[in-house]
Amino acid sequence: MLTKEIIVGVLLPCAGTTLGAACVLFMREKLHEMVQRTLTGFAAGVMVAASIWSLLLPAMEHASAMRSFAFAPAVAGFWMGILFLLLLDRTIPHLHANSDEPEGLKANLQKTTMLVLAVTLHNIPEGMAVGVVFAGWASGNTGITMMGAMALSIGIAIQNFPEGAIISMPLRAEGMKKGKAFLSGALSGIVEPIAAVLTIWASGWILPLLPYLLSFAAGAMIYVVVEELIPEMSSGQHSNLGTVAFAIGFTLMLALDTALG
Repeated sequence: MLTKEIIVGVLLPCAGTTLGAACVLFMREKLHEMVQRTLTGFAAGVMVAASIWSLLLPAMEHASAMRSFAFAPAVAGFWMGILFLLLLDRTIPHLHANSDEPEGLKANLQKTTMLVLAVTLHNIPEGMAVGVVFAGWASGNTGITMMGAMALSIGIAIQNFPEGAIISMPLRAEGMKKGKAFLSGALSGIVEPIAAVLTIWASGWILPLLPYLLSFAAGAMIYVVVEELIPEMSSGQHSNLGTVAFAIGFTLMLALDTALG
């Protein structure tokens, strides 16, 4: 059942992407390289902290009845998430920012389309993470609190803001009109509430597998961070900016989860 709290929670990340994409309407056509590196590092820090405090640790707590083997569901789910994103990465045609080499299966797609697909690709695990956590809260017996679930949603929304700008502004630089660039950036985040709602609707069979699914989402998010975000934030000169931004994002998400969870 989609309560008011759940609806707000699943829409927050998409709202963050939309607000970030709106930057293209009033900012210059292209983000400065150092600004983009800083925003990417910040997003990576939030995702890593969310994977640990909001997903992996709750997964092990939920499997505490297994005692010394409580880590097993987390490890299994984590690897399933890694392999799932690896499969998507190898099959869905997409193009990362600051790259001219498309990844995935060969397809006759425009560069702008593949840029949007790259962001859409790593929004899938974020949506699943929100859905799994809110499904756990709705069941009432998983130890997941509303504020803890909302902390994850808020954290992802915060890191989605720079992501929205990072996708819409390069589209504008490629020659796309401002309105269309904004719409494309905003739509790249629509997959998150869709993935979240589908996960919640399947909660009847999800809850017995909650430790696996929490860690599945964590593995998928970590794959995105290591495969895409960290290389982008560390490339070129002044890579320390990305590292500092990573630390800021990490500690912000840590504080949010601890204060609200």
